[in-house]
Amino acid sequence: MQQKESKKTGQTFISPVSSGQEAYQEPAPESSGLVIFGATGDLTQRKLIPALFHLFQGWLLPDRWYVLGVGRKDMSDEQFRETVRKSLDGASRMDTIPPAVWETFRKNFHYAALKDFEAPDEYDKLEKQLFALDQSHKTGGNRIFYLATPPGLYSKIVRQLGIAGLSGRRKRRREDQGKAGVKKKGGLKKKSSVRLIVEKPFGTDVETSRALNKEMREVFGEEQLYRIDHYLGKEAVQNMLFLRFANAIFEPIWNRGYIDHVQITAAETLGIENRAGYYEEAGALRDMFQNHLMQLLCLVAMEAPTGFEADRIRDEKIKVLRSVRPINLDQIDQCAIRGQYGAGLMDGKSVSDYRKEPGVAPNSKTETFAALKLYIDNWRWQGVPFYLRSGKRLAKKSTEIVIVFKAVPHMLFSPMISGGLESNTLVLSVQPHEGISLTFQAKYPGPKFSVGRVTMDFNYHGAFQSASPDAYERLLIDCMAGDQMLFSRGDWIEASWQLLMPLLDHWLKTPAPCFPNYPSGSFGPKEADELIKRDGRAWRTP
Repeated sequence: MQQKESKKTGQTFISPVSSGQEAYQEPAPESSGLVIFGATGDLTQRKLIPALFHLFQGWLLPDRWYVLGVGRKDMSDEQFRETVRKSLDGASRMDTIPPAVWETFRKNFHYAALKDFEAPDEYDKLEKQLFALDQSHKTGGNRIFYLATPPGLYSKIVRQLGIAGLSGRRKRRREDQGKAGVKKKGGLKKKSSVRLIVEKPFGTDVETSRALNKEMREVFGEEQLYRIDHYLGKEAVQNMLFLRFANAIFEPIWNRGYIDHVQITAAETLGIENRAGYYEEAGALRDMFQNHLMQLLCLVAMEAPTGFEADRIRDEKIKVLRSVRPINLDQIDQCAIRGQYGAGLMDGKSVSDYRKEPGVAPNSKTETFAALKLYIDNWRWQGVPFYLRSGKRLAKKSTEIVIVFKAVPHMLFSPMISGGLESNTLVLSVQPHEGISLTFQAKYPGPKFSVGRVTMDFNYHGAFQSASPDAYERLLIDCMAGDQMLFSRGDWIEASWQLLMPLLDHWLKTPAPCFPNYPSGSFGPKEADELIKRDGRAWRTP
């Protein structure tokens, strides 16, 4: 193993290469200020602050950085730092945080109250505070704006950032702000980088996503926009590219000649968790399929990119979406199923049905489960069905991709084995346990004709003896380094909405089946089982 240390960040890059080869060094994160709108919200406290602390623990943050939390509450820097400290209780990988470590970490956090997200005067004050922080922390004017607010505020904040000249695309109104630039050799100044991170949901349909893209591109360039899908930050999801394109044993059989079908499952045991206001308007298709499941579909089905670069990979993913066969609304029950959970048992405890959740309409038609059968009309995948399903209050939390290979063309052992041989399967587990398993046939010891399924398992934790980093850790550090590979591009977002909108519109206009139609603690409605059973196949139980 070789180790290489980044002079900028102290980050060590370990690469299992033979002696004499140079270890790969990832792009180093730039010194920058992270401006979090919605700093007192759940996402910031539960995900972003712990992710920043873990990066800090691992010496992965740049030498110079700061966080400016922005929210409507009146709060001093010290009060904000106290909320930061509370958010680390139970979230840190340390049992206790040493006082010296906490002191070094806390001094990088600051707060700004913004009472009205549409008031230009508020952004004038924000600009002055950012300029002072750039100077005191010596970040060179590099900034990342993170929208961790309700989606309804995205356009308002972006518009005001543009008016205030904070997007980096127009001359700033403070003439002396250029002093924050970093000098290059020869006395030339490096232009400060400004980036914008946007959380999902990115629109609620084609028109709203297109309008939001347009509004953001009027203020920021596409190269400045980082649309987060946290699934892409998971180690097991990133590993799919390496599994496919770094191993000669898989890619030659990754096609319609050898693969019978593909299953993608994202099962959740939780209900809506006090998010009725959002979920009643979204449902399973908007919440899970338009982003997470479509991203997984693209990673499974994409062609090999010409280089390991952000836009080359994202080019191949958009090609997959454009090749997905439109959903046939005339035979909707043959390719799309919806469901809503009823009462049932979860971990031995009784839970109520969706319609009795706080804030949910008593006659709600919102789907909490969906299953789709899709086809990709291209040379590689013609005729191979992709079965996708996701739902809440299911029997087990699991996100996995199952590649089911075709049966052997000639059953040599048919006189000895009743019922035939089961197909080989490759399971890519995303959560809660990250790993890969391959199931194949082998002879058992003993009788001459004793044959059965055996499984080879690869487990991330067992193989590398370390916990996988949280997805937000990967995504934050990539944004600081200016790497958009794990972020969604605007055209992909719009293409994903275009694929699902006919189905969403159809379900809106068509009476739903008798809801609820599956009990909590099951794996969804029986119609979803019939969807795949009609094709002579069955869902894999996680």
